[in-house]
Amino acid sequence: MSSFEKKFGKYAIRNLSVVLVICYAIGYLFELLMPNIVYYLTLNPYAILHGQVWRLVTWILIPPSESNIFFTLIMLYFYCSIGTTLERTWGTYRYNVYIFSGMLFTILGSFLLMGYTYLRFGNELTALGAESIALYFTGVSMYFSTYYINMSIFLAFAATFPDVSVLLMFIIPIKVKWLGVIYAIMLAFSFFQGDINIKFAIAASLLNFVVFFFTSRNMMHLNPRQIHRRQEFKRDVRRGSSGITKHKCAICGRTEVDSPDMQFRFCSKCDGNYEYCEEHLYTHTHVKRQ
Repeated sequence: MSSFEKKFGKYAIRNLSVVLVICYAIGYLFELLMPNIVYYLTLNPYAILHGQVWRLVTWILIPPSESNIFFTLIMLYFYCSIGTTLERTWGTYRYNVYIFSGMLFTILGSFLLMGYTYLRFGNELTALGAESIALYFTGVSMYFSTYYINMSIFLAFAATFPDVSVLLMFIIPIKVKWLGVIYAIMLAFSFFQGDINIKFAIAASLLNFVVFFFTSRNMMHLNPRQIHRRQEFKRDVRRGSSGITKHKCAICGRTEVDSPDMQFRFCSKCDGNYEYCEEHLYTHTHVKRQ
């Protein structure tokens, strides 16, 4: 457990995938009942710098575009399911870091794109006037959504559970790793064929997966059962439960679980790491190597 997790782990949001799906549901209601309000929720850095700071959060409400409600529900259920699986495997804190870092990188990417646009087309933008500039960045802001963050969730799932099978088109069984390869190729094609707006949106939203890939290779070689056992072991060590203890007397075998108020100490006169409870610390026979 890192020092950051010890300090901030208690603030991690449990069932974060469910929270995101609820946000999408609210976004779909906005699109259905008040479609024009969506343009006031997007991640528009120009509008944010002009006082509309709520956009730093409300852009998360904008759901991935899908005209068919049936496929929308299936998509939301699928991402909720794989996200929940990742949270249970990685732990709530690490999954929170993964999702929120993707959101943070997306926000930074939108501002970097605005800076790039001003550096390259500053004179042309100034000539357009404030109203036209605002309209231009409103259109650009539609590129920055949670779509690519959802893609990063799937890529992380494919990297963590490569041999898990899913039913493609509800019929064809296929391993997740091959779907991950297909999605990666599609993203690479979109990146190289798209305009500068697409490039910034993809690069920013998927940067969290790049960081994950290079910092979690040791977890990618484990199957889900092994990863689950590793997480259970770490929890047991932290809690001192399930028979795993931090202290054990070499004479009577008592542990801090048996006697929570008992003090345990290592003997400096014994050859080796022998620990004793307070009753046997001064009464035991010292262990000497022959």
